[in-house]
Amino acid sequence: FKDEVAKLNPDEQPLREVDLRRFVQRLDEALLATVVAVNRLTPTIIEVVAHAPAAAAKFEPGQFYRVQNPEAFAPRVESTVLAPEGLALTGAWVDKDQGLVSLIALEMGASSRLLQRCRPGDPLVVMGVTGAPTHIPKNGRVLMVGGGLGNAVLFSIGKALRAAGNQVLYFAGYKKPIDVFKLDDIEAAADVVVWAVDPGPNVEAIAPRRAQDKTFVGNVVQAMVAYAEGQLGEVTLPLNSMDEVIVIGSDLMMAAVKRARKEVLAPYLKPEHIAIGSINSPMQCMMKGVCAQCLCKHVDPVTGEESFVYSCYNQDQPLDAVDFPNLRARLRQNTVQE
Repeated sequence: FKDEVAKLNPDEQPLREVDLRRFVQRLDEALLATVVAVNRLTPTIIEVVAHAPAAAAKFEPGQFYRVQNPEAFAPRVESTVLAPEGLALTGAWVDKDQGLVSLIALEMGASSRLLQRCRPGDPLVVMGVTGAPTHIPKNGRVLMVGGGLGNAVLFSIGKALRAAGNQVLYFAGYKKPIDVFKLDDIEAAADVVVWAVDPGPNVEAIAPRRAQDKTFVGNVVQAMVAYAEGQLGEVTLPLNSMDEVIVIGSDLMMAAVKRARKEVLAPYLKPEHIAIGSINSPMQCMMKGVCAQCLCKHVDPVTGEESFVYSCYNQDQPLDAVDFPNLRARLRQNTVQE
């Protein structure tokens, strides 16, 4: 705000009423968010594109936002106000020049399903960005593993990794082929993509669109084993050349990758690789150390010492330290309400 005042009043003269009005107008333009579009990506995932210049300007890959509609403008059905709780939503992409933010939501409970009722021009509360930017190494090799909605987080991370000179191998996992969305963004985020879809009746493999990409029917751990063993064709980016692993998805998927790195994947990975998980804890205020709803339990894999971290302060956490059974219990605490 000091910078804005300085632009309007470089000589530090008493501010006139007209200058104050201009100042307030500029703040409104930067801070008041509105809905631009609502796009259905899959039967259970929607994208809300918002005009939120200040929120867009500060975004870095991996961060997220707290989003809800203002109660005063929320639609009503009889005596029920359709105002959702604050939702922690992925920032899939931003256009800083246009002040646009893409917010991706998985429709799980009532609050997330209410987002589909947003209409262009509706006011929106977009708080943030929050969380910490994902660490982007330089000139290395990074393995990204995404599951379902977690793939939306990896769009911006993968692009930033490649821009920093890294080679990126990306395993994108889905329950069904119909769950795949924004293929262009996924391909732009990686040098090689391995598409994986869970097996089931009449399930077909996801068809790659690029010559270097692979496809597999099975979960992402099985896909990684098959890739490492050469079952999917020529391997241009070996698993054992990866310096870092970034895993984003459901708690069960991330826990499975954590275990597999010490078991079936151990022969195919560098012993000294770094493994990070983006932890989707329950969240409420998302103000970094206030309500403690997002506390995540860590257990040191060497000493067994327990500690706790605020996930809304830093969502990227050492995969081996996260207590996934505790996280799963925390995530289920709102099941009845949802």
